[in-house]
Amino acid sequence: MKKNNLKLLLTALLITTTSMVFAACSGKDNNSKDTSKGEKTQTITSLGSTALKPLVEESAKKFKEKKPKVTINVQGGGSGAGISQVSEGTVEIGNSDVPAESKLKDKEKAKELVDHKVCVIGFSIVTHKDVKVDNLTKEQIQGIFTGKYTNWKEVGGEDLKINVINRPKSSGTRATFKDTIMEDKNEKEDIGIIQDSSDAVSKSIQATKGSISYLALSYLTEEKSQGLKLLKIDGVEATKENIINKKYPFWSYEHMYTKGEPEGLTKEFLEYMMSDDNKENVEKLGYIPIGDFK
Repeated sequence: MKKNNLKLLLTALLITTTSMVFAACSGKDNNSKDTSKGEKTQTITSLGSTALKPLVEESAKKFKEKKPKVTINVQGGGSGAGISQVSEGTVEIGNSDVPAESKLKDKEKAKELVDHKVCVIGFSIVTHKDVKVDNLTKEQIQGIFTGKYTNWKEVGGEDLKINVINRPKSSGTRATFKDTIMEDKNEKEDIGIIQDSSDAVSKSIQATKGSISYLALSYLTEEKSQGLKLLKIDGVEATKENIINKKYPFWSYEHMYTKGEPEGLTKEFLEYMMSDDNKENVEKLGYIPIGDFK
């Protein structure tokens, strides 16, 4: 009789312990239920292009004001990382300045991705504020980045060494620069330095005399462009009007990719990115709403 009672006691303890373990584990779910209001907390990640990152970050903040129980994690890493990670299924959204086909070697994997063009972004050739040049032709820009021109006096400036700051090959901004400005010419790899992000490029230009690089207009708002100089290309400024009218060459669509059609929170956030509610935010940060681009 005593043995039976002991067995019953041990069984009861085992059931109680197991229940406690399951209860503890359930709190780690990214879609866990908030019992106080009966709502679920949800989290997604949007990763990739640093040119698009300022808009995604600010849009995520505004979106959270409408839906406090959601979290949109926004990370950089470059367009290549965004496309590869969304293709692998490790993030819900991959942000890119270039089409997925240009970054994925496996074209079948590229076909699995759904492209959401959320806006247009212009880019500018940017120098240190003290460079005595206001305009460069495409040929001059190509000459600088191929190593043909190494001193600013060769392109109409003063006697000062040109310090090139480039982006890594995984960068969508660099891919756009190559397609729209360099055309069929390759940058010289052993000149200047490489910076991994738009923020790092901006800081390097400000700190380096005679420097030149390129940045998205989202990094060149009045507040952010202190210490930088924006150059015209073939006499044309990087303005919204010139980009829309196709007079200015250096721009690209901004893509947010999903693996298959988006659902749930991912779909809601992408719809908000392109909504009229977010249009003012898009323009304020230096982007062109997709609806304005013909």
